[in-house]
Amino acid sequence: MAIKNAFYAQSGGVTAVINASAAGVLETARQHTDKIGNVYAGRNGIIGALTEDLIDTNADSAAAIAALRHTPSGAFGSCRYKLKSLEQNRREYERLIEVFKAHNIGYFFLQRW
Repeated sequence: MAIKNAFYAQSGGVTAVINASAAGVLETARQHTDKIGNVYAGRNGIIGALTEDLIDTNADSAAAIAALRHTPSGAFGSCRYKLKSLEQNRREYERLIEVFKAHNIGYFFLQRW
């Protein structure tokens, strides 16, 4: 079985706390390379997934990820976009599945504030 990648997105208000949590997610994923390959962040939250605007966080050094703990604002951008229900907009969910399949994403972390 191939190792799956992960997708991380921020949503809502951006604060230093949201970046500290992102650092925790990214550092923990890096400790489990036997289960998680690359971690992609959605630029501007879930919108990044819908538009396939992904940031490969594996390109960032461990020091850069650790620095997120003390970085104000939202490192990857955020949005207040809410997905409609499946019945209201099936196409959005189909698009997410397309993008996740294209990037071998098997894990999805959404942080909302």
